[in-house]
Amino acid sequence: MKTSLLLRTVLASVLLAASTTAVAAEGPNIVIIFADDLGYGDLGCYGSPTIGTPHLDRMAAEGLRFTDFYSAAEVCTPSRAALLTGRYPVRSGMCGNRRVLFPNSAGGLPPAEATIAEALKPRGYATAHIGKWHLGIHAGGRPLDQGFDHSFGLPYSNDMDARPDLPRGASGLPDPPHDGWNVPLLRDGQVVEQPADQTTLTRRYTEYAQQFIRENKDAPFFVYFAHTFPHVPMFASAAFKGKSRAGIYGDAVEELDWSVGQVLETLKKEGIAERTLVFFTSDNGPWLIMGDQGGSAGPLRDGKGSTWEGGMRVPGIAWMPGRIRPGVTSQLAHTMDLFPTSLALAGVPLPAGVTVDGTDLAPLLFEGKSLPQRPFFYYRGDQLFAARLGEWKTHFQTQTGYGPPKAEVHEPPLLFHLGRDPSENRNVATVYPEVIAQIQEAVKTHQAGVVPGEPQLK
Repeated sequence: MKTSLLLRTVLASVLLAASTTAVAAEGPNIVIIFADDLGYGDLGCYGSPTIGTPHLDRMAAEGLRFTDFYSAAEVCTPSRAALLTGRYPVRSGMCGNRRVLFPNSAGGLPPAEATIAEALKPRGYATAHIGKWHLGIHAGGRPLDQGFDHSFGLPYSNDMDARPDLPRGASGLPDPPHDGWNVPLLRDGQVVEQPADQTTLTRRYTEYAQQFIRENKDAPFFVYFAHTFPHVPMFASAAFKGKSRAGIYGDAVEELDWSVGQVLETLKKEGIAERTLVFFTSDNGPWLIMGDQGGSAGPLRDGKGSTWEGGMRVPGIAWMPGRIRPGVTSQLAHTMDLFPTSLALAGVPLPAGVTVDGTDLAPLLFEGKSLPQRPFFYYRGDQLFAARLGEWKTHFQTQTGYGPPKAEVHEPPLLFHLGRDPSENRNVATVYPEVIAQIQEAVKTHQAGVVPGEPQLK
């Protein structure tokens, strides 16, 4: 009897070791945490003097913090499409004059587009979308249609489905009515609560993420955790409301910070932190027209909706204990890089016949190597407004995020050196015409390879 028990114990140990080795060979877990309208200057580690973000600050101290990280678009829908597909949204048709999808929009992320979730599933990854979707509510464009095994969150922005009698600007009130918006909370495509109790969303999203991690810790997983906040209307739970020096905006961000801490702590408790890449960023810059609830772009110019730096340069933090050395990098990177990076880590080839605009960040993340110099293009809708190459940025058109209806065309284009002038205050176009010419050549090459997708924001 004792021999049989010993044999079973040894066999169990061997099987566990084999299982662990197999999991390691399958690729790391990947968690992408995506805030909504969080500004470049809204975290302590990015200079906020009033919002307490100890968990994100620690994540930055333990990981790699980017100073020059970008969202691929200036507003919600196109930025999300770009992150999940690794492609400028003009290629998928997920941008246009209407700017984002609305509850009455007919379009959505085209089924032909490959998402990170779809690419990882054949490699054995469990996949979950948590939080805001905003990529379509019709067949083909929903989370479960786009490679996710599970989904829990809102179908679009939390200020949509507003009560008809609400006064204009009610979403920006410091204490908006809880029943002011009829947006539904969905689990795997089914309504579980309508209207969603927005004071509980961050906590419930977090608990769902923790449960998914615990249930899938023995196999690789991908979590796309897209927070509802700090998009207006702004809500926080009783544990956080009224606690921040920055008012309700700070309350919402501090609860989001708590959520990140819970996710990281769960990974540590389950013993899988060392084989999990966590990346934190935001979908665009702060919505400045919302006043106290518009956040901060720090030293950067303008905010959400614009192609000035404040509209698209956002926090970016990569964390993977034992793999990513603590540090700060000024290497240019963006959300479209997360697609090829995730696939490369999982050992998945890029989809054939598809133009991917991102670059694998693994050499930078794990070896500290410099990335090859490459241009970055700033789109507003389906129009290219600006381009960056190295430290130089050229504006061909400019328009405030939510200002005059027409853009101002610049001839010659504006030119700024972002290292010396990150606030884009000193136009040096007349001094460096050769730099403008170099960037214009990069734009020509880019545009020659762009085939716009069928417009989806109808």
